[in-house]
Amino acid sequence: MSTQSSSAYSVSSLIDLILALIQTQEGDSFLLFWAKEILGALLILALFWLLSHLAVMVLNRWGRRLTTFTSTDLDDRVLQRVIPYVSRLSIVLGVYLAIRSLPLHEKLVLITSGIIYIILVVIVCNLIYQVMDELMKWYVAGQQDTAGAVMSRQMMPVAEKIVSLFLMGAALIVVLKHFNYDIFSLVTALGIGSLAIGMAAKDTLAHMISGFTIMLDRPFRVGDRIQLVGGQIGDVADIGLRSTKIKTLDNQLLIIPNSDLCNTMLTNQAFPNSRSKGRINIGVAYDSDVEQVKQLLVATAAEVGDVLTDPCPEAFFVSFGDCALNMSLFFWVEEYSTLFATTDKINSLIIKRFAEHSIEIPFPIRTVKMEKGTD
Repeated sequence: MSTQSSSAYSVSSLIDLILALIQTQEGDSFLLFWAKEILGALLILALFWLLSHLAVMVLNRWGRRLTTFTSTDLDDRVLQRVIPYVSRLSIVLGVYLAIRSLPLHEKLVLITSGIIYIILVVIVCNLIYQVMDELMKWYVAGQQDTAGAVMSRQMMPVAEKIVSLFLMGAALIVVLKHFNYDIFSLVTALGIGSLAIGMAAKDTLAHMISGFTIMLDRPFRVGDRIQLVGGQIGDVADIGLRSTKIKTLDNQLLIIPNSDLCNTMLTNQAFPNSRSKGRINIGVAYDSDVEQVKQLLVATAAEVGDVLTDPCPEAFFVSFGDCALNMSLFFWVEEYSTLFATTDKINSLIIKRFAEHSIEIPFPIRTVKMEKGTD
């Protein structure tokens, strides 16, 4: 009972204080003034809140209908990523204008509006990044199998970092300009610093520029089998900014600086397609029937399932050796990764077929004549 009496007394005292304040002319004017200002700020905030919901509703309903008239799904994907940022941008803009409309202390208004302005710039930069990222992904998905594509899938992380750095730099300049900072001195300092860094790390920059060249020119892609000028053969495992990693047939990893790859000659066995041509050199005895040997070589290669029939295997009489007639068998396989195994199968079968047809594979023979000296 005493608690209820105390609460009632507190409420009545507060009401009496408010009434006493309202009854005074100054208090009445003060409350009326702040009520109008706060009401105006709330109306601005409510208006932009409604606008954000209206914009989202319009984009969801009419925007998606408009995207159905296009043959590509790019606009659908861009719209899906843009809608949340449009809502956030409208609400934060409403908060910014509402605070600016209040008659607060000048420093408080500057600090609060400055923070909100930074948030607005961040939202706008994120919105631009989402659109650019979706455009790059759409382009790479449609052009990655085209020989003339400007951007490959391996270049996507690099392009995303470049776009991020550019947007961050642009956002920093906009924010500094808003707070009346001298951006020209900042740009000058960044330029001098970049020059010093470039001179100190010229080798690293050379590798990076070569990496961009490889990604743009695309002499090879990840997964291609290449042969270096030194004779090493391997599959490209990764193309980085500084170096390229190649996994050899011995399951070893070669890490080669990009500038070295740009300035050397190499063979891409996977280009223009994955087909590969094999060659087997063999010598037969001089008394062998050359036409029979050629036909037997072609028929032997055709027995192996991995050998293509189009183009079909071919055998040629190449040259006269010291102790044998040198023959060459050429054949094609669908995948370059199966060339060694197919060559092994053909070699094993050639020995068997030559034995069946009594075709001799001669050993090197040296004839030594010894004469008696005369006194």
